[in-house]
Amino acid sequence: MAVTTNNAKVRQKGSRTPLIELRGVSKSFGSKAILDRVNLKIDPEEALVIIGPSGTGKSTILRMIAGLMPIDKGSIYINGQKRIGLIEDQSDPIGISMVFQQDALFDSLTVEQNIGFSLLQHSNLSRSRIKELVDEKLEMVGLSGTNNSFPSQLSGGMRKRVSFARAIMSNPEDPKSRPGIVLYDEPTAGLDPIASTVIEDLVRDLQCTKRGCGTYIMVSHQHSTIRRTADRVIFLYDGKIQWQGTVDEIDSTDNPLVQQFFSGSVEGPIRVID
Repeated sequence: MAVTTNNAKVRQKGSRTPLIELRGVSKSFGSKAILDRVNLKIDPEEALVIIGPSGTGKSTILRMIAGLMPIDKGSIYINGQKRIGLIEDQSDPIGISMVFQQDALFDSLTVEQNIGFSLLQHSNLSRSRIKELVDEKLEMVGLSGTNNSFPSQLSGGMRKRVSFARAIMSNPEDPKSRPGIVLYDEPTAGLDPIASTVIEDLVRDLQCTKRGCGTYIMVSHQHSTIRRTADRVIFLYDGKIQWQGTVDEIDSTDNPLVQQFFSGSVEGPIRVID
């Protein structure tokens, strides 16, 4: 099956091993079922955006893929290899990086120390070499010269970009450390429209450059972010994938859930939570 993306690319599905695959994945918190036997495949070089009302398990999927949260039932495969346990229990065949909604920077560390943290802790690279790599990543995200700034000195959009730089940092002496996929959890939440556009452009730029990462999964509620960053969109509600399609198909679908979500109407099948 061919899927046409919003930037006119066509990719053949099913010809390669999925980079990420969820098979019958279920997750509950107490008596509340969040995900109910979800099946999902993400191909290499794909940009997938997960949408749906708040509290429907979108961020939960990201955390399970990252190995930060256990699943109750089903299986997750990383590049064809079944994940056993959490991230600390098994080495995944590809690197998985995550950009958290609240950027999750260390307030007491400088920008340079935040971005280079993993290399400082887990590599034998010299500090001068790590600084070179940090400078490269800062240039990629348009923040050259901010090395010695602290997160509290940066705007929300700038902190997001620092978290992006940290997510794509890798050890050039260890090819396995390079992320094969980046997970973005609401990367434009709380940002003004201009700052959101900067972040949306950056997400796409990082996908296209060889120094970035060609595959990502994003959770977003922002209409502009969904339309500008997605190749494929899936709608999650009541624990299941209720719809999937391209960005262009958002405006032509007769799916009432998608129609209500994008119209913002309180009338429709999506239950309004007071």
